[in-house]
Amino acid sequence: MLLLFIGDIVGRPGRDIVKRALPGLILSRKIDLVVANAENAAAGSGITPAIYHQLIEAGIDAITLGDHVYRRKEIYSVLRTENNIVRPANLPEEAVGRQWTTVQARDGTQVAIFCLLGQLFMKPADNPWRAADRALAAVPSDVRVRLLDFHVEATSEAQLMGRYLDGRVSAVLGTHTHVPTADECILPAGTAFQCDVGMTGPFESIIGRRIDRVMETTLTANPTQFEVASDDCRICGTLVAVDPETGLATNIERLCVTENDLPELESLAAGKS
Repeated sequence: MLLLFIGDIVGRPGRDIVKRALPGLILSRKIDLVVANAENAAAGSGITPAIYHQLIEAGIDAITLGDHVYRRKEIYSVLRTENNIVRPANLPEEAVGRQWTTVQARDGTQVAIFCLLGQLFMKPADNPWRAADRALAAVPSDVRVRLLDFHVEATSEAQLMGRYLDGRVSAVLGTHTHVPTADECILPAGTAFQCDVGMTGPFESIIGRRIDRVMETTLTANPTQFEVASDDCRICGTLVAVDPETGLATNIERLCVTENDLPELESLAAGKS
């Protein structure tokens, strides 16, 4: 089976390119399951119920979150009721939302999904390695395909998680920095790994925000509103092929969809409909 994990969707530009490209992308690459980190989907910070539904309608099957999980309190109702969105599993036990979930891929395979926050250079969170152990212990043993979104700043910490879970999950894929890394690989025991799959949104920016606003505040210390940028939108993500019988990865591939790719993908989706 083939999984697509889409990196941090940033604001309306990120949502728009996903909406336009994803139906054709699913068809062209024969993708069985799409998971996306959407913690930046609402104006660059947080997610709302309306945006959650937009992303699901666009073809995303499950959503992971990160350190901005509760930036928009209106998302609480979705976190309480929907079974295809997860909050970081190493937040306090009382935190709103699911620590892990399972969804069914288009080929019928059940897939477990969970996310964790890193500790280095991040807001305080529980030990992610122990939280990973708890989440995996709770997942039914017959669900062999398992995906972790590790929302992490330090590449060393991401690499450590990959090694810690090697052979126990299908993929450990990083988010948070918005910068795709070129270290995708299959680890020795069969887990697909990448430090950060990158950002989905405007690349003519500073990690999704307007360059002029970030530059002014950085050089002068005068506060500005770090608005989401608009130009050079791309989808960054990672494709992972998994053996559904063993749950181990057989291939990993970086993916980048640009605005130049949209006409072909939209035409393909229109032809199918």
